[in-house]
Amino acid sequence: MKRKPMAARDRFSKKLTCPQCGNTGFAEASEDDHPSRKNPAFRVDQLPKGFFEQKSSNFQETYIIRCECSRKFPFRALTEKTA
Repeated sequence: MKRKPMAARDRFSKKLTCPQCGNTGFAEASEDDHPSRKNPAFRVDQLPKGFFEQKSSNFQETYIIRCECSRKFPFRALTEKTA
């Protein structure tokens, strides 16, 4: 049986900022870059201090982050790309 090669993952950092308390930090995330996949298999590999995973998802828009002040928000909603 032939095994399919694993897709490469795009890795990136995003700055998280809580609009309620101002807590900030950089998250390390990744997703598949293979165009034939139905979803990007998004995942947060590391969250900064004070941020937690509330609900995981294969998509940035529905991956929910919780700040230590209890504010919840989608990963993509309150982030900035970094170089």
